[in-house]
Amino acid sequence: MSRIAVLVPGKIHERVLARLKEAFDVIEADPLSLDAATAGRIRGVAVSGTFGAAAIDALPNVELISSFGVGYDGVDAKHAASKGIIVTNTPDVLNDEVADTAIGLLLNTVREFPRAENWLREGNWKPGQNYPLSRFSLKGRHVGLYGLGRIGQEIANRLAPFKVKISYHTRSRHADAPYDYYPTLKELADAVDTMIAIVPKTPQTHKTVNAEVLSALGPDGVFVNIGRGWTVDEEALASALSSGKLGAAGLDVFYDEPHVPAALLNLPNAVLLPHLASGSVPTRNAMADLVVDNLVEWFGKGKALTPVPETPVKG
Repeated sequence: MSRIAVLVPGKIHERVLARLKEAFDVIEADPLSLDAATAGRIRGVAVSGTFGAAAIDALPNVELISSFGVGYDGVDAKHAASKGIIVTNTPDVLNDEVADTAIGLLLNTVREFPRAENWLREGNWKPGQNYPLSRFSLKGRHVGLYGLGRIGQEIANRLAPFKVKISYHTRSRHADAPYDYYPTLKELADAVDTMIAIVPKTPQTHKTVNAEVLSALGPDGVFVNIGRGWTVDEEALASALSSGKLGAAGLDVFYDEPHVPAALLNLPNAVLLPHLASGSVPTRNAMADLVVDNLVEWFGKGKALTPVPETPVKG
């Protein structure tokens, strides 16, 4: 196995590199810069980020592209599939961490905990001077989940003990889901006062959380995004927050990361995180291990552990 060449085309988790070097001949380079002989040796790729059609075409003998993260929109999986190449991602191992972050972000947004902590640290807590009561509470809310995949279901499981009502919108109804289903996002927004978005980046989800949806949530409404910034019209969101058409928002993801619009940075009713939902050492290590394990299993046993739906499953 040590003679099999695996390409790492850019920055990736250090644990991925360390484990790959134990099992493979690791080449760290831009695939478009490789000479023909080296490119021809490469049979696997470990990537965190973008790996498009040109990169795939530059490697005539690649068999598997192992992507770091549950989202793999940076990898041209359809093009890979057309060439019989497997693409894998790292689902499930981060579900709990992301769901925990969603609940934490929701609580911080509703109860203003980050602002209260900053207020204290700035020396404002003095005899007779208390932090103002938070405008909102989680108590009695109706939470709509935009997306009910693995992570969405984990979020729903965590919401249940808070005694909130839960509803959801997805492309189709989940027969076994014990929550009210709304066939359109607008209908969900009309029905709920809190929305959590957990959908992937696809052509169908582009800026679906728009001015109409945000307005439907209302002035006491709360919006949380733990999925992709691609889903949200950020200009409409900033406008809704500043005008009072929407009560508050908590965001872990943004449209053009790491750029965060100044219009959002300046809002007191927005809680902003730097895309850290899965950002703990144990979870990132588990993701790194799955990246490597997919390559090890493929070249050792001819079976990928977590192939994405678009690509052919061999072995």
